[in-house]
Amino acid sequence: MSTTTRENWTSKRNFILAAAGSAVGLGNIWKFPYIAGENGGAAFLFIYIICILMIGIPILNLEILLGRETQKNPVGAFKQLSTNPLWQYVGGLGVIASFTILSFYSVVGGWSIAYMLEAINGTFKGFENPQVAGEFFNLKNSNANWVLGFHTLFFLTTVAIILSGVRKGLEKVSRYLMPLLLLILFFLVFQGLFLPDSEKGLEFLFTPDWSKINAQTFLLALGHAFFVCSNAVPVCCFL
Repeated sequence: MSTTTRENWTSKRNFILAAAGSAVGLGNIWKFPYIAGENGGAAFLFIYIICILMIGIPILNLEILLGRETQKNPVGAFKQLSTNPLWQYVGGLGVIASFTILSFYSVVGGWSIAYMLEAINGTFKGFENPQVAGEFFNLKNSNANWVLGFHTLFFLTTVAIILSGVRKGLEKVSRYLMPLLLLILFFLVFQGLFLPDSEKGLEFLFTPDWSKINAQTFLLALGHAFFVCSNAVPVCCFL
């Protein structure tokens, strides 16, 4: 009877890097500034932090504990915890959610690769910011092969990393890409501080506008907290 050796993270550091890479993605870099800007700036940030501390972190800890104790995928983990077959379907919802998220992440990931290569190639040279956005919008909407090609490139890259396993795939990539992402974020912050009228942006970020807070704001903050924490679920299965 053959047995399959299950891979695990080699260190807490590598797990943290992979989990951070899973959570710090489109949600926080792309979506968060937009919803914070429309919901009171620092006021929304305050509510969001409360949601993370009171709901997001406890749920994330439960997910980590579930992965560590069962050493199984979401379906197998819930099956081990209860003999009620209903819980298997609950675990299956996590798989379906991951598939749904990947369906649009892979498209936007392809856009990101395309934007980077087009910028390096000089496609946007001499353009002002609105022109860059307009030209990129035209590329996305006028050339289906261009969109599909970069989407496929991103998807195949993701598949190759996953098939390489935890240590040779996820850990190895996270070890290099996460510090690179951190450097890019520091660069963007540093550059943003020296843009014209940057002080107005800082004032908006750190001066709460409570007049924009309503029930919808709390739902947005709570939903975003769930979205960010749920992205780390897959990496917890290999604890």
